Amino acid sequence: MKILIGSAWPYANGSLHIGHLAALLPADVIARYYRAKGDDVYLVSGSDCHGTPVAIRAKQENKLPKEISDFYHEEFCECFNKLGFSYDHYGKTSSDEHISFVQEFHKAMYAGDYVYEQESPQAFCKNCNTALADRFVIGKCPDCKEQARGDQCDACGSVLDPENLLEPLCSICKSSPQFRPTRHLFIATSKLENELVNFLNSHPHWRKNAIAFTQRYIDEGLRDRAITRGIDWGIDVPKEGYTDKKIYVWAEAVLGYLSMGEVVAKQRGEDDIWGDDSRHYYVHGKDNIPFHTIILPSLMLAHGGKWRLPDDIISSEYLTLEGRRISTSHNWAIWVKDIIDRYNPDSIRYFLLASGPEKRDTDFTWREFVNSHNGELLGAYGNFINRTLSFIYKYYDAIVPDGQLTAEIETKSLEQFHAVSNLIESGNLREAIDFIFEFVRFGNKYFDSEQPWITRNTDAKACANTIYNCAQIIANLAVLLEPFLPFSSLKVKAWLAITDGWLAKNVPAGFVIPEPQILFERLDKKIVDEELQRLQQQ
Repeated sequence: MKILIGSAWPYANGSLHIGHLAALLPADVIARYYRAKGDDVYLVSGSDCHGTPVAIRAKQENKLPKEISDFYHEEFCECFNKLGFSYDHYGKTSSDEHISFVQEFHKAMYAGDYVYEQESPQAFCKNCNTALADRFVIGKCPDCKEQARGDQCDACGSVLDPENLLEPLCSICKSSPQFRPTRHLFIATSKLENELVNFLNSHPHWRKNAIAFTQRYIDEGLRDRAITRGIDWGIDVPKEGYTDKKIYVWAEAVLGYLSMGEVVAKQRGEDDIWGDDSRHYYVHGKDNIPFHTIILPSLMLAHGGKWRLPDDIISSEYLTLEGRRISTSHNWAIWVKDIIDRYNPDSIRYFLLASGPEKRDTDFTWREFVNSHNGELLGAYGNFINRTLSFIYKYYDAIVPDGQLTAEIETKSLEQFHAVSNLIESGNLREAIDFIFEFVRFGNKYFDSEQPWITRNTDAKACANTIYNCAQIIANLAVLLEPFLPFSSLKVKAWLAITDGWLAKNVPAGFVIPEPQILFERLDKKIVDEELQRLQQQ
């Protein structure tokens, strides 16, 4: 089966923080799992390089937008690489292959029945001398009267147009913007209501937030949206009379899943990754839900081509930091570039997957991070591996002893693969890793109850059997945890010569293990105070 996994495109106007990671990591886990199963995986994403945020950052630093976006694109690539993201292609919206794909896609849409021209107000800040993207107009929501952006109110969830905000201001300089009439191209989302309703109703397995947000957008009445904007930095509109406009960033960035998917397909000599023999996952934070359940399907439907609508929406909730909402403007964030060399990448992955905001908002605290590492990764998993392999190395001359796999452990191993498969495929990654760590705890309990340190002298056969069974548990844990913890899993697989493949494994009696190494180092609790101080001083 062909598995397309689209991971949300981070804006290339600033560094990644842990909130981004929490939303994006599930994509890598799902991709690694399907590859282990033997499926044809297309894990794609890229840097969102166009739009007002990048242009503004460039202006602030007296640089070209391309310089800014390329700089952060390279930083993103380095961060993802060090954290083990296994992208089949990580591109950028400023690449030639994406630009040409988008322009051809839009040409086909313009020739159809769902794109039309209409005059509409465009926010313009005279002080900044720039047209403002909707999200860069702030004011009060006309529905709930709370502070809101021009595209959406986070307080009540309403989709907004900037000209409808009460007391609108430019978010950069806080002056009042002008709303100048200009001609734009619009996508007639309202004409696609029946198709979008059917699309939503045919996916009852989506996460609750995806269903609720999408249903709300439909219930409030789908509004046609402009797909062009009067800005300087973006993709040229492939239509006569629009030389002063660019394709609105939201109407081209989401097409990156399609453009990058096509790049990988071409590299592999594939001609169709959109057919019935495929499954498509889209992984992002909850603030991006409408872009993947309304906007992207609308673009696909308006194009009328071969495209497959999303099958699975993996939409995380929010991650807060030490009890406060992450804020890049207030520098209240843990920047990925700053921590990737200070901590084991599997420790970062584990915490954000096992304690992350999968179905509810969760809080990152340095105390919990340290406790999670020391208690679960080191104390439970690393300790079980170390005590077993050290026992083999010391008392069996590094040779796995002969033994008989117990019926209980054989059954549990098979149950693990079946259950974890179902959980990962349905996007329940937190439950999946919890389930695996129950197996880790079972292994420790089995080791303790069998007391091999005693039976070594009183019942040699029982001791050998215990250690043999523990070795089999470790082999299977390494495979089960590889999608989540790739770095440590690869080490364990190498130690025991475990082959690839998503199925129960066996370490044969007589196998010679290398000298055991420590899988995880203990984190000193003083790290908590050091990191909190660093956070406060940013």
